Amino acid sequence: MPATHAPRLTSERLVLRAWTDDDRRPLEDLCADPVVMAHFPAPLTPAGTADLLARSDRSWDDDGYGLWAVELLPTAPTGPAACIGTVGLARADWLAPGTVEVLWRLAAAHWGHGYAPEAATVALAFAFLQLGLEEVVALTVPANTQSLRVMEKVGMAHDPARDADHPRVDPTVHPHLVRHTVWSVTRDDWLALHADHV
Repeated sequence: MPATHAPRLTSERLVLRAWTDDDRRPLEDLCADPVVMAHFPAPLTPAGTADLLARSDRSWDDDGYGLWAVELLPTAPTGPAACIGTVGLARADWLAPGTVEVLWRLAAAHWGHGYAPEAATVALAFAFLQLGLEEVVALTVPANTQSLRVMEKVGMAHDPARDADHPRVDPTVHPHLVRHTVWSVTRDDWLALHADHV
């Protein structure tokens, strides 16, 4: 697995860190899980997961951001665990040039504990405090109510005027996955929400 420049970040229950060889199988398993991938055109093959990591590695080199492996600390209610998924930042230039999105993908066994918003909050702190970004968006289809709740929990707001059709989704094959809702938070609004922690 390629090395990355991902810094090690922590929260109360999570570690966001660079990828290791031991993370490959857990990530392949969750990316192949039809439950986890229900709102994507298809689960990923091992080759597709390897491509995901390769693109993230290039992004760390080119942009200074990418995907982290998410690990549970012993303080987590479900106990320590190695790689339970990924969270990170990625280009969304198809929406508008220079757009950066926050994204997350966790194993279904670890849903329901608030790990996704906790990990996304750490990624947003990195985006605004370390990278100095002015805005970060999150994107999903309207049916993905679980991700929509995460976006709301981390302080994002939906702007229907920015909703858009994803150019890499074939409308003849997956018509219900074409339209994406756009949620966003600006640096100033995020800092106002987290003034006690900055």
